[in-house]
Amino acid sequence: MKMIELKKSDPEVYNAIVEEIKRERDTIVLIASENYASRAVIEAQGSVFTNKYAEGYPGKRYYGGCEYADVVESLAISRAEELFSAEHVNVQPHSGTQANMAVYFSVLKPGDKILGLSLSHGGHLSHGVQVNFSGMIYKTYFYGVDKKTGLIDYEKVRKLAKRHKPKMLLAGASAYSRIIDFKTLSDIAKEVNAYFLADIAHIAGLIATGNHPSPVPYADFVTTTTHKTLRGPRGGMIMCRAEYAKAIDKMVFPGLQGGPLMHVIAAKAVAFKEAMTAEFKHYQLQIIKNAKELSEALVKRGFKIISGGTDTHLMLIDLTDKNITGKDAETALDLAGITVNKNSIPHDTLPATITSGIRIGTPIVTNRKMKEPEMVVVADLISKVLDNPQDISVISHIREKIKALCKKFPVYEDVEI
Repeated sequence: MKMIELKKSDPEVYNAIVEEIKRERDTIVLIASENYASRAVIEAQGSVFTNKYAEGYPGKRYYGGCEYADVVESLAISRAEELFSAEHVNVQPHSGTQANMAVYFSVLKPGDKILGLSLSHGGHLSHGVQVNFSGMIYKTYFYGVDKKTGLIDYEKVRKLAKRHKPKMLLAGASAYSRIIDFKTLSDIAKEVNAYFLADIAHIAGLIATGNHPSPVPYADFVTTTTHKTLRGPRGGMIMCRAEYAKAIDKMVFPGLQGGPLMHVIAAKAVAFKEAMTAEFKHYQLQIIKNAKELSEALVKRGFKIISGGTDTHLMLIDLTDKNITGKDAETALDLAGITVNKNSIPHDTLPATITSGIRIGTPIVTNRKMKEPEMVVVADLISKVLDNPQDISVISHIREKIKALCKKFPVYEDVEI
């Protein structure tokens, strides 16, 4: 993949891309919501489909010349339906939040009640937070995790649901490391006559390969992104029961979006095909093995993991006992070549801009073919940095070790810069 024309026409953007390639090659990225897309996904997303307007759906477009757009969108839909055993799929949402918005708007009215996992306990902005559209339009209530165990208390969810009578119950998280009991949440939703929406943005790849229970048999709606554990392009997707198909499709277009991003949809189709392979199943299993190993190694080094460990691709680390904020930890680790994100912990006393924790995930390091032994090494390097966050010599020494580890497990070698 050469960027000859870009280098000549816009050296500033070209240089920024080159530096980003170098950053991705030379750092250990542990952000749970990120992944490295395959060369095939990148090629599809960079294709001439970026030129095509294709308002509508396959066979029902408002523009001419959509015959090949229909091919790639139909492939994306059929592959997603097969991958998740879904009755209906819409692959047009530009993001996970827009997918959630389409679901809300399809069956809820302004002022209706929704009940979801609190953002500070691992939930997501689009699940009712006041600064987000979901919190502005709907009356929102939240459930959390138990202070001692760090786990969702489903009986408390049931009590909250019976007290508030939400029109929609939400499942899903951005910083919860344990298996989510979708069946129990579905039962609770039925008890209060609520719709049940499962947002699987983080765990979609795990679900597609049978490494996490699927909500599809239990939920009215399932939303996801396509770029996290699914390892595809940045985008969203909605799955739903057949009875809601028309309402969902109408709300996505023309309700909320105009022309779909056909180049992204082409890349989604590629990613879904990759997700059907034996290699991808092995990859997802290794993500979980690596996360467990990394979690256990960090615990041995004195770190507190919320809920005590992980069943998925991520973990949330409470840094309170380490006397360092999430913000300062993120900065120190970044200087050492380890990329994480600061993250609030349950019952955090610090603001979201500072936080008492960091979130760590293993999709990218697993994508680089690292396994359990490397997770022990990474845990040791994290520990040394956070025990000496102001020591430049220590950080410089760790930075060299990170560079050596990255060279041993290279990424995007075939990208010419």
